[in-house]
Amino acid sequence: MKLGHVMGAVWLGAIAALPAVAQQATDAISPEAATAEPDQAIGGLNAAGQAAWEARTAGQPVMGKDWMVTAAHPLAVQAGADVLENGGTAADAMVAVQTVLGLVEPQSSGLGGGAFLVWYDAASGKLTTLDGRETAPMAATPTYFQDENGEPLAFYDAVVGGRSVGTPGTPALLEEAHRRWGRSNWSGLFDAAIDLAEDGFPVSPRLAGAVAEDSERLGRFDSTRDYFFPGGQAIAAGDMLTNADYAHVLRRIAGEGSRAFYHGEIAEGIVATVRGAEGNPGLLSAKDLADYRVVERPAVCTEYRDHDICGMGPPSSGGLTVGQILGMLGGYDLATLGADNPESWRLIGDASRLAFADRGRYMADSDFVPMPTVGLIDPAYLAERGKLLSGDDALPEVSAGSPGWSHAMLWGRDSAIEFPSTSHISIVDAEGNALSMTTTIENGFGSRLFTQGFLLNNELTDFSFETHDEAGYPIANRIEPGKRPRSSMAPSIVMKDDKPVLVIGSPGGSRIIGYVAKAIIGHLDWGLDVQQAVALPNILNRFGTMDVEAGSDATALTQPLTDLGFEVEERDLNSGLHGIAITPDGLQGGADPRREGIAIGG
Repeated sequence: MKLGHVMGAVWLGAIAALPAVAQQATDAISPEAATAEPDQAIGGLNAAGQAAWEARTAGQPVMGKDWMVTAAHPLAVQAGADVLENGGTAADAMVAVQTVLGLVEPQSSGLGGGAFLVWYDAASGKLTTLDGRETAPMAATPTYFQDENGEPLAFYDAVVGGRSVGTPGTPALLEEAHRRWGRSNWSGLFDAAIDLAEDGFPVSPRLAGAVAEDSERLGRFDSTRDYFFPGGQAIAAGDMLTNADYAHVLRRIAGEGSRAFYHGEIAEGIVATVRGAEGNPGLLSAKDLADYRVVERPAVCTEYRDHDICGMGPPSSGGLTVGQILGMLGGYDLATLGADNPESWRLIGDASRLAFADRGRYMADSDFVPMPTVGLIDPAYLAERGKLLSGDDALPEVSAGSPGWSHAMLWGRDSAIEFPSTSHISIVDAEGNALSMTTTIENGFGSRLFTQGFLLNNELTDFSFETHDEAGYPIANRIEPGKRPRSSMAPSIVMKDDKPVLVIGSPGGSRIIGYVAKAIIGHLDWGLDVQQAVALPNILNRFGTMDVEAGSDATALTQPLTDLGFEVEERDLNSGLHGIAITPDGLQGGADPRREGIAIGG
């Protein structure tokens, strides 16, 4: 069995396996639908895009000498490649990529959402991160996601409408990244997205499938229905779709900066949409928008195989949890065991379970609650936790550990749901700067509220709907005014001798953590190139069930993992990993074959 070979395309995302307390009456899967087969390549590709699509189809990394960009849609990657080819920085290219993604892949990210960005600066040799996560309205209360009896709302009852919308952070993040690290003219970075919005872009098979899967929810609000169901018919793959409203908003931001988004008519339109959402209005205010700020935070780094795995700290759980998984595995020889060995996946799966136990107990927005951030990735703590993996079978049960910290508070166990959607961008420019950014509106199509050409997020449903756990302890990730909900996004830069060697990240809800850890292990332990590492079949475990990617060679491990004591379920595991390996021979770009993305290098 060759786990590096994915048998066919596995496209449809599924609802996460959740802790028992989080089981909700949600019979619908997250609307992340099928992408194109190789003979259905997305329209509008130039020569570089077509060559990149063919390389991905063949399972080969794309090679580049000076720069590389990879993301979830070819038209977005082409826009970023044009910026890099003309001398722009990774920050410049990201603006072009993100604004096109918000148009052609609106179900996953856009102006109405938020993002986390990890940046390596070649000139200074420094790593830093920007937090563009959404914030809760200042009018939010602890019982915001509870009914009149104090019971948590069903997930989609909370999601669809204005209640779930947090203050968007993406426009401010674009501007902040460009202010710090950009070189190209700001207004020109919007040209590709504006042209596509006005002239039309071909609807991809993935977008068309997602619309068809979520037709009932998308049909609840007039503006959303009018855009995705013009004339009463769902948009179909190959249709040419225009979005004049989106072009107008982009022109305003291009000319006036992000202030045009957070003040004036655009902000007023957002607030009116949220507060006027029939059946489920929200509390977002003009002041919430005007007060929004991006926050610079230090990167969280964990040592693994003589590398430093660096990512996003709180309010994301991604960097810490990926770091914990890898830190616990440091004493085990995965390279010798190999990718085909069930023992490798026993170790990875149980390390993940232990890390997720800590995640559920301790991780939240550290601006609001004390967190043992340093203790969670302390090498001594991880080595001690790693000893729990030394047996021969699956751990019968796991619980949160006791990381060292100075605060005596014991947090309750969180049951927040985080379903898969989101998108990821990896870029390296000719100067050697590296950018890893995961961007989202949370659930597929977010809140389903469409205003002025873009969708609004449902990010607030990443908070716990409960304020205390069953033992009465307060939950760190409870909603509070101005707070940022915990995330699993894990944009990562892997460092070796203080230089980046791998830029990686993925969408996928709370499964993001397992997807990113898998790709890093595949590259560092199993010697896979970046395309092989992102295409490697997914096997992961968060809350006890070992998920094995249906339709892949990994299903050969279903019975061996069952024999080791795991409850195993074969399911679609729709990662969207996009990575760049920086090697002595140049740059290698990889794009997850489960989605529509490509890599382009030059």
